[in-house]
Parts: sequence; C-alpha cells; structure tokens
Amino acid sequence: MNRSSEATRTPPPGPYRRGVRFLRRRWPVVLRLALWSVLETGQTFLTGYALAHALDDGFLDGRESVGLGWLGAAALGVLVAAYGTGRVYRAVADLVEPLRDSLVRQVVGRGLREADGGAVSRLTQQVEIARDTFAGLVMVSRSFVFTAVGALVGLFSLDPLLLLVVAPPLLAGIGLFVATLRPLARRQEEFLVADEELAGQLGVVAPGLRDVAAAGAEQDVAEGLGRGVAAEYAAARTLARWGVLRTAALAVGGQLPLVLLLATGPWLLDNGVTPGALVGALAYVTQALLPALHNLVHGLGASGSRLAIVLRRLIWDAPEDSAPPGDATPERRTSPAPALRLSALTFAYGPHAEPVLKDLELTVAPGEHLAVVGPSGIGKSTMAGIVAGLLEPDAGDVRVDGQAVRGPGAVGRRVLIPQEAYVFTGTLRDNLRYLREDPVPEPELLAAADAVGLTPLVERLGGPDAELVPAELSAGERQLIALTRAYLSYAPLVILDEATCHLDPVAESRAERAFAARPGGTLVVIAHRISSARRADRVLVMDGTHALCGRHDELMERSPLYRDLNGAGEWGAAPDEEAAASHPPLSLRDPYGVDPVPRPGLPGDRGHVVAHRSVGQMEAVGDLGDRRAPGGE
Repeated sequence: MNRSSEATRTPPPGPYRRGVRFLRRRWPVVLRLALWSVLETGQTFLTGYALAHALDDGFLDGRESVGLGWLGAAALGVLVAAYGTGRVYRAVADLVEPLRDSLVRQVVGRGLREADGGAVSRLTQQVEIARDTFAGLVMVSRSFVFTAVGALVGLFSLDPLLLLVVAPPLLAGIGLFVATLRPLARRQEEFLVADEELAGQLGVVAPGLRDVAAAGAEQDVAEGLGRGVAAEYAAARTLARWGVLRTAALAVGGQLPLVLLLATGPWLLDNGVTPGALVGALAYVTQALLPALHNLVHGLGASGSRLAIVLRRLIWDAPEDSAPPGDATPERRTSPAPALRLSALTFAYGPHAEPVLKDLELTVAPGEHLAVVGPSGIGKSTMAGIVAGLLEPDAGDVRVDGQAVRGPGAVGRRVLIPQEAYVFTGTLRDNLRYLREDPVPEPELLAAADAVGLTPLVERLGGPDAELVPAELSAGERQLIALTRAYLSYAPLVILDEATCHLDPVAESRAERAFAARPGGTLVVIAHRISSARRADRVLVMDGTHALCGRHDELMERSPLYRDLNGAGEWGAAPDEEAAASHPPLSLRDPYGVDPVPRPGLPGDRGHVVAHRSVGQMEAVGDLGDRRAPGGE
C-alpha cells in the first residue's frame, strides 16, 4: 500500500447516508414491511379502543355480552397481529441478509486488495454484530412508529382531549431523545477508542515490564498509562452525563403522560370524557406507548450508536497509522521520509538537573547503519530510550519514518534491544516470534537464526520447538535470541543499546552485519567496541555539549574525543580482535567472571571461575564441560 496516496483518498460517505441509500434501493421490501406492520397497528388501536367501549357500552351500562364482545375483538386483534409479526420477520430478513452480504464482499475485497490484517475479525465478528444490531434496530424502530400511530389514532378516536394531554409530552420526549442521538454516538465512540487505546498500551507494557525496568522507564511508562486511564475516565463521565438525558427523555415521553392523565382526570371527566375512554387512554400509555418508547430509547440509543461505530470501521479504510502488519515489512516500504529525525532534542532527568541531551540534531536515512559512541553516562542510552518512546523529551521533536514516536502505530515502526535481553520460559519458537502477530514460517525463522548466528544454539537445544529455561542460558545466548526476535519483526528501525555486549567480537560482527543487510532496515547501534563504529556507515560522537556525526576516517581527523575513544581500554583493541572468541562470553557486569554454563571452548586462564564451584575457587581439571584441562594444562 502506498501510504501517501492512501491518506489523500476521498473518504466514503458516512454510515447514516449509506444506510438511507441502502433502504431507498430496497423500497419494495420496506413497503412490504410497512404493510405487514399495519396489522400490529390494529392490535395497538384495539388495546384501548375496545377496552373503552367494553366499559362504557358494556359493563358500566349493564350489558355484559357487549363488554365481552369488545374484549373478544381485542383478543382477535392479538391473533391477527401475531400473524403479521411472522410476516414482518420475513421482511426484516430480506433487508438484513443483503446488508450482511454487502459487508462481507467489502471486507473480503479489502482483505485481498490491501492484505488487511483485521479482515478475519471483521468477517467473523464485526459483520455479524452489524447484521444482528441492524435487525434489532429495524424491529425496534418499526414497532415504535406503528405502535405510536395506533395509540395516537386510538386516543383521538376516544376523545381529542385525551390526545391533547398525551401527545405534547410524548413528542417532547421523542424530540429530546433524537437530539441526543448523535452526541451519544460520538461520546460512545470516544469511550470505545479510549478503552482500546488503554488496552493497547497495557498489551505493550505488560509483556515488556522487564525491558521497561531495564531501561529505567518505570515512571514514564506509568505516566503514559495514567494518561490513558484519565482519558477513558473522562470519556466515561461524559458518556454518563449524556445518558442522563436519555433517561430524562424516557421520563418525559413515557411517564409524564401517565401522570398528566391521572392529574387531569377530574377535569377530563367534567368535559365529557367517559370513564371508559379515560381507562382506555391509560391502557394506551401503559401497555403501548411506554413499552415502545422504552425499547426505542434503550435499543436505538445503545445499539444504534454501536451499529454506527461498527459500520464506520467496516466501511472506512484503515487510516495511515494503522496499516496492516504485512504492509509494514521492509520490502514494501515506499516512504521517502527519513528513518529517524531528531530535531533540537533536549532531555534532563529532573527540572533542575543538567540536560543529558541538549539541542541534539540528527537525521538517519532509510537503510543507513549508524553507530553512537561516547563516554559512559553521556546520554547514549537516554537517546535510545527517547527514540523507542520509553522516555519523553523536555523539548524537541522525534520522528520515526516521518511519524511521531509516540503516535498511533509507532510500536510497529521501531524495536529496541537493551543490554539485558528478555527471554521468557516457553519454546524457542515462541520467544523468536514474540514481536510478530502472524505465524512465522519455519524457513523464515531458520534463515533469521542463521543470519544472526543463533543456529548453533537452535541445534544444541533440539530445534525451534525446544523448551527454554532462561536461567540455563548464558547472557550471550539470551542476547542472540533477542536479536533474532528483532530481526524477525516488521519494524524497519532497529536500535541495539549495547545489545551485543555479551557476545564475542566475531558473533557481534555477524549480528550487526545481518541487521545492516536486512532489506529496507535501518540500524542504530550504541557501540561498545571500536569494530562496531568501523562497520557503520556513519558514527555519532556524543560528548555532552555538542555532537559530531561523520564517517570513521573523518572523525579520526576532526574529533579528539573519538581519537581518545579509539585508543582507550576496550576501544583500543586491535582491528583483528574478532579472531579471539569466547563461547559463551563472560558477563561484563560479573566481577568474578562467573559463567553459568560451563561448556567446551570456555577460555581457561586460571583466574576464571565456573558456576558450579564456590566463588573464588580456581579452575581445575574436569571443571569444564569437555573434561579437559583448561589452557591445555
């Protein structure tokens, strides 16, 4: 999908106009539905009219047979109405099923045309919701219209004074209800959107709590969730306030006529209204108008809003930021926007703290490989957290693929792998497809593992379906799993925040080269070895006051800090350091050099300690997994 062209399309008409056009095209069915509904109108008319004449002309006049005759006519009206109701259901089916067929065609067509990831949900759930809700609305609306007509005609037939008492509050209640329909629909949709956004935030945060803690973003994440809760709470309160008006409409239109009939009863009787007519009017209000209005208010008020929302989602194409997952693959991206742009970025850990980042400007092109270097604590991981949306800058703007880093769909545009890799108990396959909603084909999974360098571990464990116990994996093995998981994701921007620090130089080189060669992918590496900087297309040097970006050879000439980093400590290793390997590598954070999984190839240097011996005990023959002496001794 070309997103730029998608955003400029003329939006289709709304569900209300499309609904009117749908009914207009099927006017013969609508006419047949109306004609069969007339039988129900007859029953409503007889509800009060027959009762009034049974009292006035029969029982109150001493002629019980006449009274029973009128009651029998009312009972006959019920049977005739039941026959009409059966035919009404057939007419409703003739309206509902074409709607369902039309929606199914649209959903299937869109799914085939645009690889819509939500097509299954729309086809199996939302279409059926629209079908059932539309049928219910037709029945409720039709019932109220013909019931109200029958009752009002009956009131006028009994005595026009009765109509003058009942009609004004009934019309006022209907008017108040109609006036609240659109605002209620908007408020209900706002509530549903707020609820979905909060659920989406929780779905992202809950599985990644360990990563949130590792990045030190607990407060920021909590504030973000708090804003989501506050937004849903505000939407719920607004919806509740509008719901009060719906209840008021029912009270005015359905309860007030009953009160007025009782209050004006003496006046009505003094002005020629018969007792039977007054009882008939009460029957019209309590047995016909009040139940019909109640069904209309609660049916059309709630289900109508629900139908409008569902139809809008079925009819309206997916917005720019909610493209289906398949459309986010690197091979399909056509956006000309930079992969990453930082504009005047400023961040400080507290209102009175010195800024860690100040007016940082950076543009990374799609497909570029950038290494970020600088002294410890200079703000490299802070920048990574901001780009990943875990931290919010004090000033400036962050754009990933031209979109806000915290906007809709932002999660699918970037992936951050921190230093402490997250691996959970389960199968290796489940861990690797953690960032994919769709199933990962076996060949794709194995190819990704081979590209990143995970294949030896896959084979040692017994295949992708092997069960993982995180505590039994080394830090380097956990990092390889997290790297492969990121490689399999659809995110075009990958940020490695010292995510290879537990790998030996050979394994680190292989992983970084795999990400750099990933089709359509952009790589940002927080580097901890000079070899990472030399492999990058460009290097960003951060020193706390200003940043300098360029190629390795350019920075060696222009940046004293970069030259110092190249000649100090771990950065001063020779370019051929990749020849030395440790399997698995040692944790840089372990002062004792304890490796939790002794195995062949573990370096033997007499000062190394293995996990199954007490801390401080030196290596001895047989300590290693291959039963050989360390260091050839």
